[in-house]
Amino acid sequence: MRIESDLKLGFKDVMIRPKRSTLKSRSQVTLTREFNFLHSNVNWKGVPIMAANMDTVGTFEMAKALFKKKLFTTIHKHYSITDWNVFSSNAPEGIEDYMAISSGTGKNDAERLASVFEFNPQYKFICIDVANGYSEHFVNFVSETRKKYPDKVIIAGNVVTGEMVEELLLSGADIVKVGIGPGSVCTTRVKTGVGYPQLSAIIECADAAHGLGGQIISDGGCISPGDVAKAFGAGADFVMLGGMLAGHDESGGEVVERNGKPYRKFYGMSSSTAMEKHVGGVADYRASEGKTVEVPYRGQVENTLNDILGGLRSTCTYVGASRLKELTKRTTFIRVAEQENRIYTEE
Repeated sequence: MRIESDLKLGFKDVMIRPKRSTLKSRSQVTLTREFNFLHSNVNWKGVPIMAANMDTVGTFEMAKALFKKKLFTTIHKHYSITDWNVFSSNAPEGIEDYMAISSGTGKNDAERLASVFEFNPQYKFICIDVANGYSEHFVNFVSETRKKYPDKVIIAGNVVTGEMVEELLLSGADIVKVGIGPGSVCTTRVKTGVGYPQLSAIIECADAAHGLGGQIISDGGCISPGDVAKAFGAGADFVMLGGMLAGHDESGGEVVERNGKPYRKFYGMSSSTAMEKHVGGVADYRASEGKTVEVPYRGQVENTLNDILGGLRSTCTYVGASRLKELTKRTTFIRVAEQENRIYTEE
């Protein structure tokens, strides 16, 4: 046993210090980024915000909505091959550059992935997603997937430390997903005691990834546009959102009514709700590590996207970053004991 005494920080622990800026308007800020990936040699250009691969967020409908603004969607892994084929036959031209096919690490997952690509070879991104990215089995699966799909972009995660980011990049991943336990409907930290404050995880993992020419995704923990900005400021190349995109027309999740108001169910993919829906229940050797909540209905996701992107542009003007790429170089975090005045809250 050992103890690391260095303090690790989450989004709530810091704010971004403003700096002198020559920008006259938020409209002068460019949020588009361009990446050349480590192993696949694919070039990608867009706004690096992602919908999480949860079945209450990462839907085909969400992908269509985010594509209009050149944002990315990791599609959840519970669509059938038929679902993929039907979607692809009616999908907007170019959307394949803004979607990832998600997969677990089992034999059936590998076979399903191969079937999707057999009928839809135009897709370029694979998201290999597990709760615990530290297992040798996971690393081997990433390596085998790279051998089988040398021209595809591989996203792999989740991890929270630099050495494992390096391990995954060297094993064939192009992008590593960072985050254990920060999500709004994740209970891993409570059930297991394992986790890492998200801001510090981003800083450590971004440093490791960029040293090898890879990228990272900050996955989880954002509850406001300001948190998205902090994630980019800390060095994240992409920011993945779950709860912030839940509850919309384009989201999955059962619609329910409470006191005359509509809500949509939102749950973690390790929750009992998700496991009962997709694998017949929680296995007797494990515990549920996710919550099920009801999110107030929010209408079309476009309004939320405008709020997030507008907040991010505003952050850039406060620190003098004309491009999102410059934000991390212009960011100085200050430790704080409070974030906002909460005397009034919106209904």
